[in-house]
Amino acid sequence: MKNTFSFLLDLLNPHKLEQLLLGWQWMGYPILFGIVFAETGLLLGFCLPGDSLLFIAGFVSSTGILSIFWLNIALISAAILGDATGYLIGKKTGPRIFKKEDSIFFKKSHLIKTQKFYERHGGKTIVLARFIPIIRTFAPFVAGMANMSYKRFAVYNIFGGIGWVILMTASGYFLGNIPLVKRNFEKTVLLIIFVSILPLVWEGVKSKLTGSVDK
Repeated sequence: MKNTFSFLLDLLNPHKLEQLLLGWQWMGYPILFGIVFAETGLLLGFCLPGDSLLFIAGFVSSTGILSIFWLNIALISAAILGDATGYLIGKKTGPRIFKKEDSIFFKKSHLIKTQKFYERHGGKTIVLARFIPIIRTFAPFVAGMANMSYKRFAVYNIFGGIGWVILMTASGYFLGNIPLVKRNFEKTVLLIIFVSILPLVWEGVKSKLTGSVDK
């Protein structure tokens, strides 16, 4: 468990991630593919870094360690296949998962929050959720459980997957070499994480305010 936590912290550190990618070489593509796939497609992947990892990977690729083209191909594929897997899991096992008790790796509250988000935004949730941690992991599952047609889901999935990956990796690739950003890279990554969780915080605040009014 300690080694796993240490590995996750390394993924959020641009210098350590750069060292990891130097060691992995071409294996960096399938490893990053696996991380993004797990975060978007497996319910246990909600604790994995998403936006920050893509931003840092884009920055590292600007040094020539990885090709930005093949990085995007690998990560877009992972994002689309991950959501498709989450959708199928939701369609097949949704009701059973909802009855599952909370554990270290599973919190029913995450599913409930995502379900409410889905009810509010409909199919757009699949695109919007790409930019919101935790919601990103559970949105395709909820869509499958809600029996959204796969054809409709696939359109949102492909559009959202391409947009999310390219926006985040391109930001890291181009902004990472600006002197001001480079000097404050860790702060920039923390800012990205903070901005990405703002919608989640806002939904929580709005939910509490609504609940107070209803009482």
